[in-house]
Amino acid sequence: MTVELRNATPSDESDFRRLWQGFCDGYGLVLAPEVTAFTWTRLMDLDNALKARLACLDGRPQGFAIHQHHPSTWVLGDDGYLEDLFVAPEARGRGLGRALIEDLVAIGRTRGWRRLYWLTEIENAGARRLYDQFCDNDGHIRYRMTL
Repeated sequence: MTVELRNATPSDESDFRRLWQGFCDGYGLVLAPEVTAFTWTRLMDLDNALKARLACLDGRPQGFAIHQHHPSTWVLGDDGYLEDLFVAPEARGRGLGRALIEDLVAIGRTRGWRRLYWLTEIENAGARRLYDQFCDNDGHIRYRMTL
């Protein structure tokens, strides 16, 4: 088993869409096709802060980490935000989720980010077992208003 971590490229669109659908299915999300198309377009736009890293097993994408960085009022520098992390069910248990987070940690350190943060559902026990190995949750509750 060969694991490769790399940026998503235009040729990865069909694999990304397969993985993205798995991510959405896992959360019971139904997104309009134009939202997925817009997300992909932004991920491929070099001038957009939103980026995707892929975890590939033997050359085939099996997971992604969608992330961005932004200024912070709490540190001298930027924060990195891991917006979405997903590993295909058939590839779980092989360390891809951990590898994607460690990859973002390395990217963040190289680029001078001061912190990396992410959110997950409180009942997502599988993900929380992994996340708890990196750091403790900070006790915040998310409030999100649709505009």
